[in-house]
Amino acid sequence: MTDRWTRAEERYRQNAERRYRRDDLDWSEADDYEDDTTVIPRYEDEHYDEEHFDDEHYEGEEYDEHPLAPEPPRRSATQRVDRAQRVDRGRRATRSQSRSSGSRSPRPKRSRMASRKAAERKRRRRNLFVIAGVFAVLFVGAVGFAGWKFIGKLNGPADFSGPQGPLVVIQIKSGDTSTQIAQTMADKGVVASSGAFYEAAVRNTNMNSVQPGYYAIPSHSKGAEAVNALFTKDARVGNVVISEGRQLHDSSDVTTGARKDGIYRKIAEASCVGTGTAAKCVTYEQLDQAGATADPAVLGVPAWALERVKSVPDRSRQLEGLIAGGTWDFDPSASALDILKQLVSASAMSYEATGLVQSGAANGLSPYDTLIAASLVEREALPQDMSKVARVIVNRLAAQQPLQFDSTVNYTLDKTEVATTDSDRARKTPWNTYAMAGLPATPISAPSLDAMRAMENPAPGPWLYFVTIDKQGTTLFTENYQEHLRNIEKARQSGILDSGR
Repeated sequence: MTDRWTRAEERYRQNAERRYRRDDLDWSEADDYEDDTTVIPRYEDEHYDEEHFDDEHYEGEEYDEHPLAPEPPRRSATQRVDRAQRVDRGRRATRSQSRSSGSRSPRPKRSRMASRKAAERKRRRRNLFVIAGVFAVLFVGAVGFAGWKFIGKLNGPADFSGPQGPLVVIQIKSGDTSTQIAQTMADKGVVASSGAFYEAAVRNTNMNSVQPGYYAIPSHSKGAEAVNALFTKDARVGNVVISEGRQLHDSSDVTTGARKDGIYRKIAEASCVGTGTAAKCVTYEQLDQAGATADPAVLGVPAWALERVKSVPDRSRQLEGLIAGGTWDFDPSASALDILKQLVSASAMSYEATGLVQSGAANGLSPYDTLIAASLVEREALPQDMSKVARVIVNRLAAQQPLQFDSTVNYTLDKTEVATTDSDRARKTPWNTYAMAGLPATPISAPSLDAMRAMENPAPGPWLYFVTIDKQGTTLFTENYQEHLRNIEKARQSGILDSGR
């Protein structure tokens, strides 16, 4: 029994020696040996290729870089010791090689994700530097601009300091603000800068009452002087008031001999820039010559009147009626021809706004004939009777009956009055409606817009005759000639038909 147990123990010892042989380990020289309870160092492949690395598939030795990777199979104690020995020998060989070559081993390549994060951090730092640089430039610019404005406020806008120069004509348009007026002043050389005028203008409450038009202001003025000059008595120039019924040329009254200024005279007086002997004006004669010799198209005659105006028998009267009654502004520094063109063009627009071009549907007349007839209405009737007088004209033209208006007789006379003489009515002219049928060759005055509207839309009625019977302007209308004669007798009795000749 004892021998059997002795032999069994011997066999067990022999088996154990074969199982745990350590022939490959020199225990006496393993100075750096660590038992199997120490942490086995993490293995890193020095020949790792980042390009072939897969974030989700990796070797078991690198499982601790991926926490979610499955745990590698456990090794036995002998396997762990063998692996540790191999790693240790590899490290000693590497260190020995590094010491002999004098170079350090290459560092393992980083993963693609780590490279992307590093690049992103670098890009963010670069963007922060760029943004900081932009803000720095803006800040410096803002500080510089604020400083420039501050210095400008201290010095004030440029302004003239010397004596004033010659008068300059400037235009203020409807709706212009103080800023726009200031810029006009600077552009024309009235002030040294728009700021000089503007600063003075905002302190002057009269600027709210400035009217559109033309003004003569001394050049090289200080801002405050230019503002004050706008409100002087003689500053407004090129402003003319043409009363309704006025003719182009001067005429005189038979009884008093007083001159009645024509439209050309009114324009000439309004064209003066300056006072006294220094005044510069366009003359009556210059306007008369330009109106008589220039081509109608150059003078601004509208297309609906152009052919008729070209055939006017007396060229000096070709613009009659084409300058409307009212208040007009024109550039007094322009030539006589340009002044007339400006006024004729503006008047045509005013006439057309009443519906003149389309008026033929109501009165059966062309636009130019409507203008002629409106000038007769203007001279023959008060505003309350205009539409009736317009109907008399339309009815008589339709009946081919002479109009027989005294206003057409007076048109070519140097001396005029309400009543006319038999000899005056007998004179044959292109305007005398006693001596011919139809309308005069041209308008005989500047019609008002009321007269234009009346002629464009005459009141309905059968009237063929009318006469004013007193100095208060009472006018009687009839279609019966005998009744008309009785009305004329009433006018004689009132003295309105008395002649001064």
